[in-house]
Amino acid sequence: MIMKRHSRLAAIALALGAAGSPMRADEPAKPFKYPDAPRSETVDDYHGTKVPDPYRPLEDPDSDATRAWVEAENKVTNAFLNSIPQRDAIRSRVTELWDYEKFSPPGKKAGKYFFTHNTGLQNQSVLFVLDTFDAAPRMVLDPNKLSADGTVALAGTVPSDDGARLAYGVAEAGSDWNVWKVRDVATGQDLADEIQWVKFSSAEWTPDGKGFFYGRFPTPEPGQDLKGANYFQKVYYHILGTPQEQDELVWQDPEHKEWEATPTVTDDGKYLIFTLHKGTDDKYRVLYRPLDAPKAAPVHLVGEFEAEYSFIDNDGPIFWFKTNKNAERGKVVAIDTRDPKPEKWVEVIPEAAETLDNVDVVGDHFLVNYLKDAHTVVRVFDLAGKHVRDVELPGLGTASGFGGKRKDKETFYSFTSYNSPATIYRYDVSTGASTVWRKPALKFDPSKYETVQVFYTSKDGTKIPMFITGRKGFPKDGKNPTLLYGYGGFNIPLTPGFSPSTLTWMEMGGLYAVANLRGGGEYGESWHQGGTRQRKQNVFDDFIAAAEWLIAEKYTTKSKLAISGRSNGGLLVGACMTQRPDLYGACLPGVGVQDMLRFHKFTIGWAWIDDYGSSDNPEEFKALHAYSPLHNVKPGTCFPPTMVTTADHDDRVVPAHSFKFAATLQAAQACDNPVLIRIETKAGHGAGKPTAKVIEEAADQWAFLVKVLNVEASR
Repeated sequence: MIMKRHSRLAAIALALGAAGSPMRADEPAKPFKYPDAPRSETVDDYHGTKVPDPYRPLEDPDSDATRAWVEAENKVTNAFLNSIPQRDAIRSRVTELWDYEKFSPPGKKAGKYFFTHNTGLQNQSVLFVLDTFDAAPRMVLDPNKLSADGTVALAGTVPSDDGARLAYGVAEAGSDWNVWKVRDVATGQDLADEIQWVKFSSAEWTPDGKGFFYGRFPTPEPGQDLKGANYFQKVYYHILGTPQEQDELVWQDPEHKEWEATPTVTDDGKYLIFTLHKGTDDKYRVLYRPLDAPKAAPVHLVGEFEAEYSFIDNDGPIFWFKTNKNAERGKVVAIDTRDPKPEKWVEVIPEAAETLDNVDVVGDHFLVNYLKDAHTVVRVFDLAGKHVRDVELPGLGTASGFGGKRKDKETFYSFTSYNSPATIYRYDVSTGASTVWRKPALKFDPSKYETVQVFYTSKDGTKIPMFITGRKGFPKDGKNPTLLYGYGGFNIPLTPGFSPSTLTWMEMGGLYAVANLRGGGEYGESWHQGGTRQRKQNVFDDFIAAAEWLIAEKYTTKSKLAISGRSNGGLLVGACMTQRPDLYGACLPGVGVQDMLRFHKFTIGWAWIDDYGSSDNPEEFKALHAYSPLHNVKPGTCFPPTMVTTADHDDRVVPAHSFKFAATLQAAQACDNPVLIRIETKAGHGAGKPTAKVIEEAADQWAFLVKVLNVEASR
């Protein structure tokens, strides 16, 4: 069956039919001449196994040799992308689809409503406030004015309890390092306060609005800010109007360099809570002290890094926690701080068949967000744990928000799906009524697209869910160009969400498939642990099985199938393309962890040992070495057309991972399929990337796939 071409594809269709159309499957590409990468004779000894690392010089992003290589690689990549006649039309369509209003759910403080708004193509969303619910929006902070190119982004915004002050974090060029400042909400003017060397921390105001708590790391040595390991975090209290050097140290643990603490002030203003964590596992240790006793030593309440204990709220000395202690899918318990022995805990909301994702207390009710087969279900309980109702959602998708204080009568949430952008709803906790607060006007018809959820079987017999989205009535004739996306790690679930970039792909007749792999957070802790450490191969098996299923069920064929993932998902793509290079028509590994033997030596990489293990451990080294993408590139292999993506300021997954992987692939490639690397400048891991850069990267990826998958507009 031939699909009727969508009228909005006229420009792309013209480009596809123009001179220079995609090469035929039997038409070889011109051989590539790749730049010579700087090399060394480095060989590491891991427990008696000698492992060469010839491209070790690329770990220095600031060396002249690395900079020259980056420039040369970008020239090769740009030359290839510039040769694709459809590229401009694709970029234009992505831009057109991206140009719609976007809102965040409002957060309420002292009768004021704070929210972000983007008119459509602004590089960064702007923070506004409603002084009353019916008031006209008033701009508080426009991050687009902080840089000419939009590469300075907001890393967090926290109004004080009285709504008079705003603490906000600023990140430059995508770095995880933040500088925190304070703005007067009424005047829009900044105070003199400036807090530096903050990473992975927000600001937590005291009820009097005189200051806030925050976490920071020691000032890095010169030249180490983008690659040096981050240890020994400390928590401070900053009093407005004083220099950072005078901030009061309120928590540290000099004996455990990996331990970090997140400070929380209870909504009643009576307690300061420290949630201690080490690494990325949701396994905590919780301390607390009265807020009005700053000299008192924090008291250990619960946890020894063996389970999750996420503080929700309190009723005086009774603290509510979300925990997976003896409940792998999560439950809510009440702990009396006056007698916190585990046998005295009260189970308020028991474990359910679905995975407990998030809990808020608003309007004297628990608003509980569950995951049911990777999509959202929201239930309302009273404070005794009695089920009151479910929140009626528009369909299969993702709902998020529901923030507020215990006595608030209303809250706000967003709902999105693969074929519909986020609509913001106002929710009345007492009546259960949801009313639309903001809904974007769209330049496409969502009803023309559909999402189906399927379940397939992995290598060991495990059932894995997968969402497939495309134009309604798409054919199952094995000819659909298909992008398969995955992540599979760190207890993070992949739930439905809209992307105007992905819509562009679907307009061209493409299918978008998202596999919910083990290692993620879709089905509780056993699902997560099933894809960690020596079990990480399960994740790759799940993804490979998804690709095989899509082919076997006639959704697509090998030559039309691309795989994609970012960060841990970039590792996923790297591992799967080195294990099964015959299975895909194209590969898009983004900002991936590709060197599994050295990842823990850079920035926050040590924290990932929870999921990956460490090459310092002999048994874990064997597992890591067996799948590490960098170390499993076999010379003489014909790898699929590949475009690696990274950024020169990525200080989370340092660009050396992608640099070394791309250089190794290029040296090993045994056929004329392109192996390219696209290196973004003045950008980081992805958070806060300006809209213009996001659109450019998306258009380049789709243009690359149109070329190498031989996408035809007639489908």
